[in-house]
Amino acid sequence: MRDPYDVLGVSKSASAAEIKSAFRRQAKKLHPDANKHDPRAAARFAELNAAYEILGEADKRKAFDRGEIDAEGKPRFQGFEGFGAGRGPGGGFGREGMFETFNFGRDGFQHARGRAGGGFGGFGGFEDILKEAFGAAARSGRPGGSHFEEDLGVGQDITAALTITLPEAARGTNKRVKLPTGREVDVKIPAGLNDGQTIRLKGQGVPGAGGRAGDLLIAVSIAPHPLFTRAGGDLRLELPITLYEAVLGAKVRVPTLEGAVELAIPPGTSSGRTFRLKGKGFPAKDGKGDLLAAVRIVLPEGSDMELEELMRKWRKTKPHDPRKDMG
Repeated sequence: MRDPYDVLGVSKSASAAEIKSAFRRQAKKLHPDANKHDPRAAARFAELNAAYEILGEADKRKAFDRGEIDAEGKPRFQGFEGFGAGRGPGGGFGREGMFETFNFGRDGFQHARGRAGGGFGGFGGFEDILKEAFGAAARSGRPGGSHFEEDLGVGQDITAALTITLPEAARGTNKRVKLPTGREVDVKIPAGLNDGQTIRLKGQGVPGAGGRAGDLLIAVSIAPHPLFTRAGGDLRLELPITLYEAVLGAKVRVPTLEGAVELAIPPGTSSGRTFRLKGKGFPAKDGKGDLLAAVRIVLPEGSDMELEELMRKWRKTKPHDPRKDMG
């Protein structure tokens, strides 16, 4: 994947607000719904979401800037040449004598870091390396013995992360996921999946010595949508309308996850008024939620002499104070 800064089109010194603004701007431009005839639109949009997932979170951004994770959010493997490796290139000690190790434990991909002293210093030597790699088996103190074989009979779980769009989460989809091991698997995402939920695929983990494999745990994230925000089963939308539509009333098209629908705006509608579109929200156990469209009156760009003259006349002949009850 490309550098997330390049994907979002921002500099490495960009503020969090600039990064968010760049994402929103590009999300509207690259969203698959706006590029239905472009077969690469979904891939570009997914790349944009992945880049924002890195730079949109302060901790992940710092880790990427320090070189601890790559553009896909995976830890960069430092490696080591042997138990006697020193601090030179290719050794297991990172910056300032820090030792780093990566392994696939029962809780998924783990990254351990400690201060390097003599030999393995803070790790307590070879025994601790065994503990980290094999868990309880190392505590038996009998490498190669029956306890080792028993614990290695069952394989280890693998964890992976996947980001999908809000429409994909609502309707369900099929995704191909690349695992930390390099293997790729097809995953079926059920409709109505919530952000942060984990999908477990039995027997798709690392095989043990006894032949029984662990499980694959996929943590699914839902990327921010350029138009909708989610509140449980409901979706919220800011709906821009013109001044004359607010005053005179109108029928306007409102986007939903299933396509645009028509909404009647009654005359004299104030900015901030919210309309509820039943059943146009996100799928939930007890049925679909609603879409809440909050009206925002938008004036045309640039000055308009006729409008300004009308407002001056209105101010003089029909004074109105909407803040009179605020004290």
